[in-house]
Amino acid sequence: MTQNSLVSGVQLVRVESSSAGRREDVVVREVPVTIFLNDEEFVTTICSPSAIEALVAGFLFVEGIIADRKDLLGIKVRPEEGLVWVETARPTEAEALFLKRCLASCCGRGRSAFYFMNDAGLKPVEAEGFTVTAGQLFALNEERERRSVTFRTTGGTHNAALCSPEEILYFEEDIGRHNAVDKVLGRAFLEGVPFRDKLIFLSGRVSSEMVVKAARAGVPLIASRAAPTDLALEMADKLNIGVVGFVRGNCLNIYTRPERVKGW
Repeated sequence: MTQNSLVSGVQLVRVESSSAGRREDVVVREVPVTIFLNDEEFVTTICSPSAIEALVAGFLFVEGIIADRKDLLGIKVRPEEGLVWVETARPTEAEALFLKRCLASCCGRGRSAFYFMNDAGLKPVEAEGFTVTAGQLFALNEERERRSVTFRTTGGTHNAALCSPEEILYFEEDIGRHNAVDKVLGRAFLEGVPFRDKLIFLSGRVSSEMVVKAARAGVPLIASRAAPTDLALEMADKLNIGVVGFVRGNCLNIYTRPERVKGW
């Protein structure tokens, strides 16, 4: 998928102060993709038309539909039609419970901690020995910003990166921040890359859904240039996930598991 396939040309009227004129510009593309799971229509997602196979694999992985590479028998993508067929080894309980709400009290305060039934069985991430330095996070963020070509062109995408402490391993842009995460996790999942010594770097806020995705994959730390939510931090604490926000320039905020960030 080329960079140009992610944008479309448009004609517009540009108004600046008291002058106006017609000009050409580009906007980010947005397409629907319908996933058929074992010949049954499962879900339709709206996304940028890139890395569709990785998006689908990552989505099914973080939703608990598949847990291991051997569970995925095949993915067939018809990008021109917006259709994807997925064959898995066997049906799962998560498939039956997909999107069903499960409201349970959290810490005795009447809040919903794990509000999807698929998420209620998540276990704390094993993170023994994982650390990253503040300097490495600054460098990773700078590289992530450098790769954000579609955002700089259109202003219409989010991005995510799966990183080792030393480098970005996978990077994706998408109109949806959840999609971007699913794509980088999906690429690693398809290639059999382990997650327990990696971190996810986001362009947008760290929400509870992002924490669930990291927990499902077993990623011990999430970093972002933006803010976290209170529920994300509550869940991250329960799931043993470090959260670092507002990574900008040479500043950052460490919200959970500060021992995983060295050099401050």
